[in-house]
Amino acid sequence: MDSENKIQELQILEQTMQNVLIQKQSFQIELAETQGALEELEKTEDEVYKIIGQLMLKTEKAKTMAELEEKKKMFELRIKTFENQEKNIVEKIEKIRENMLKHPEK
Repeated sequence: MDSENKIQELQILEQTMQNVLIQKQSFQIELAETQGALEELEKTEDEVYKIIGQLMLKTEKAKTMAELEEKKKMFELRIKTFENQEKNIVEKIEKIRENMLKHPEK
């Protein structure tokens, strides 16, 4: 692989990394919001309402907590997946950079 191809591959990997980081950050925000909702839900003994589209409906606290816990698990899993992708991309970038430093003429 010549230097031009290595540089092009690095650029593609860096763009991919940016996309992964943006998606991971989005899920981290969703996770934080879900955790906040769970904490507030645990504190309340009052009636619980859920917004669905343009409606606010009364719902069961236990059912809502179960739904939020499920969402939380899904967000954690997605974040873990993005972290693994991030790790793999970093390893590939480091390998290419290291190769370029060892063999600058190629």
